[in-house]
This record gives sequence, structure tokens and C-alpha cells, in this order.
Amino acid sequence: MEQSFGSGRRGAARKKILLFLIFLLVLKIPDLQSKEQKGFDKINIITSVFPLQEFAEAVAGERGEVSLLLPPGAEIHTWRPRTSDIIRLSAADVFIYIGAALEPWLHDMMKSVENPKLRVLEASHGLSLLGKIDDHPEHEEKKNAGEHNHGHPVIDPHVWLDFENDQIIVDRIESLLSELIPEGGPLFKRNALLYQKKLQKLDHKYQEGLRYCSQRTFILGGHAAFGYLARRYRLSQIALYSLSPDSKPTPRKLAEVVDLAKKYQIKVIYFENYVSDELAKVMAKEVGAETLVLNAGANISKEQLKSGITFLEIMEKNLENLRYGLHCQ
Repeated sequence: MEQSFGSGRRGAARKKILLFLIFLLVLKIPDLQSKEQKGFDKINIITSVFPLQEFAEAVAGERGEVSLLLPPGAEIHTWRPRTSDIIRLSAADVFIYIGAALEPWLHDMMKSVENPKLRVLEASHGLSLLGKIDDHPEHEEKKNAGEHNHGHPVIDPHVWLDFENDQIIVDRIESLLSELIPEGGPLFKRNALLYQKKLQKLDHKYQEGLRYCSQRTFILGGHAAFGYLARRYRLSQIALYSLSPDSKPTPRKLAEVVDLAKKYQIKVIYFENYVSDELAKVMAKEVGAETLVLNAGANISKEQLKSGITFLEIMEKNLENLRYGLHCQ
């Protein structure tokens, strides 16, 4: 009887010890997982504009730490880097920028960056770029004075507004990251394909949404940022001033665009979110139109950052506003 009782006590003790060991193991699993997840260093990626940040985040996934060089609300053309931005780039692994003269401050900044291992990707390289003769006001004045005006050839840098271009850029980011971390290649490839499917879906929405419109010309009370979008979806863009957002239209140019708005019976004048809507409102009043935003998406505001808005969502809103202004079925 005593022996049986002792065996029972020893059996119970063994069970307690076993349960205790299982309990410790369960507690240890998250720690093991955490160590496993921390077993790799994240790629430090910095991008010049918001779309590139989203593309890089989508491709890198958990293997990347992606940030935007510009502070929220800054205008890409006129922003100037600070010492702290140069220090950030000096600690980065990858810098992705558009090129095609979008970042006029880039050359001087890169001369100060001390990081021989920094990999730099120019997103616009090799793409089918749009160009035009920049009709700066001083050229217009020379023309009016009877002087011969050749103007300046300018490349349109807003390549991300063609979603086919975006898919090519995503491929390039995937290739670069796979080269840096070969073991992450399958993850980067899978992530790239998933995001490209989203871009294809967005492109299809634009193709279908802008297929049947009674109007195919849209007018911007700002600079000509939407040339790639217009080209892809067979639209015509008329902008109040050229590709440079800090240029100003002459009174003659303003009158010409107002006449075109009347000719095409335009009911909506568009303006950009980081450019004053004053001239757009002036034109709208002249032709009896209303104003709406077209967002090029190069950067986002502090409020948009807090809300977690995505590049794809910004483009969805642009489609909604274009369909309204162009009277699409």
C-alpha cells in the first residue's frame, strides 16, 4: 500500500516536472522566434519621392527599413537638403531617386555623402521619357519682342504617373535588393509580383474608367505634371505653365488657356495640392467652371502620413476626379 502510494507520488511529481518544462518551452518559443527574426540586418533604404518609398516598402517587406528623404509637405523641386539629410544618406544601404532632373539638389548633396558602399538606383533610367520645349516667361517676352526663341528642352520627370513605368521600377528595386541579399531573393520576387498585380489592377481601372468620356482634354491651373498619365490614357493635358512648378505664366499665356477652356467647354479646372490654387480659381471664374485637385503624389502631407494613405489610394482619387471633370460614363 505504501509502495503504491509512493509510486503515485513519484508519478505525480514527474507529471509536474514535465508540465513545468513544457511551460518553459512555450515561454521560450517567442524568444526563439524573435531571435530568428532578428538574425538578419534590415536594408536601410531611402527614397526621394513618396511613390518610390511605397514601391521599396512593398518589395523589401520585413527585410527593409524604408524612409522618405523629403519631410512631409515639402515640394520635391524646390526642397533643399540639410546636414541631417546628408548624414542619413551616409548611413543608408540604398538610395532610390527619380532622376530626369526631378531632384535639382541631388548632385551637390551626393558630393557630401560619405558612404562608398551606398547603392544608388536612378528609377527613370532607360524609360520612355517625355520632353518638351520649356516656355519660360522670359522666352515668351523675347518672342513678343521679335527675337528668335529656341527655348530649352526639358525632360518630364513625373514618370511614376504611368503605372507601366512603375512596374518596371518595381522590377529594378527587386533586382537590386536580390543582389544585395541573395537569400532574400525569393521573398523580394514574390513581394514585387504581388505589388505589380495591384499596379496592373489600377491601370485596368484607369483604362476602363477613362474609356468613354465626352471630354478628353483636361486643364491644369499649375505646371504640366501629368503628361505620362495623359499619354497612357489618350488624354490631352493643357497646363497654365511648364514643367517647372516655380515658373509663372504671363498674362498672355493665362488668356490663351482661358480661351482654350472656353473652346473645349471645360467645366473643371484642376490644381495640384502643393501648388497655389489661386490661378486655377481665376480661370474657373472666367469660364464658369469649378476646381478639383489632381495629386501628382510626389509627397504627402503630415495629415496624410498620419492617416496612412497610400500612393495607390491617391491615384484612385485622381481617377475619380478625372472621371467627374471629363464626364465619363
